[in-house]
Amino acid sequence: MQIRSRRRLIRLSAAFALILCGGTAWAEPVLRLTGSITLQSVAPWFGGWSAIEVTDGGTRMIALSDRGHVMRAQMQRQNGHLKGITVTRDAPLRDPAGRPLIKQQKDAEGLAIAADGSVYASFEHCHRIMRIDPDTGEISGRIDLPFTRDVGSNAGVEALSINAQGMLYAVAEQAPARGAPFLLYALRSGNWQVAAKIPQRGPFVPVGADFDPKGRLWLLERAATLLGFRSRIRLFDLSPEAPREYTLMTSRPAQFDNLEGLGVWTDDAGNLHVTVISDDNFLRIQKTQIVEYLVDE
Repeated sequence: MQIRSRRRLIRLSAAFALILCGGTAWAEPVLRLTGSITLQSVAPWFGGWSAIEVTDGGTRMIALSDRGHVMRAQMQRQNGHLKGITVTRDAPLRDPAGRPLIKQQKDAEGLAIAADGSVYASFEHCHRIMRIDPDTGEISGRIDLPFTRDVGSNAGVEALSINAQGMLYAVAEQAPARGAPFLLYALRSGNWQVAAKIPQRGPFVPVGADFDPKGRLWLLERAATLLGFRSRIRLFDLSPEAPREYTLMTSRPAQFDNLEGLGVWTDDAGNLHVTVISDDNFLRIQKTQIVEYLVDE
């Protein structure tokens, strides 16, 4: 199925409760917008995209819907710029017995791919992390979360990521208390531990995350306003010797739609890119957007 498509604000601040002075800083990155496309399809399952991962040097993608659908697609580019996608495979999420997930069981929100190709998804309402087969949609291997009683049914882990060492990281959309930092949890030896505290800055909440080849954490955040959605991208160096935080993009209200998924990838020339996708909530007044940035540093 063919889908057809229709400053810089950098801020260095304390990323954690305790900052140790010193350490070697990396150059301040700049996000340069390279394109934005709108996707349309008549398929009844198309929409609600809450997570994305881009692979193979920017030529392939996997997207996950909060209505329980997974999609593989080929990304068409011209001079490096995204022009459209072609869906190569799609499937509803299913339990090990082959039955499609129903109702709140299928609210998939986060997506992460390990170096060995393993794919993980986080779910809200029925809070959990599962391994998924993106070709068949089958889920398996439930991973429970330690904080499900502290978050609302619709405010669980939307930001799921995995580092180069294969360690899963999760951030819930809801902080433990008003004004308190968002907790970044890491799964170490089968146990969840707080790896960092991400400060709240304004009305934004975490909705997507990914690690880059340098081990830095990219965080997509969202805020709803009367004039439309706003989005923000922050970048964190999690080094305990010199943790750092940069705010790389903050959008105007309604500049983009409801951006929820973020993927970081490297092209064949070694350039770093950030791709984000929007959740249209299956509403006519919203749209599915893919927005891309080149990272200059």
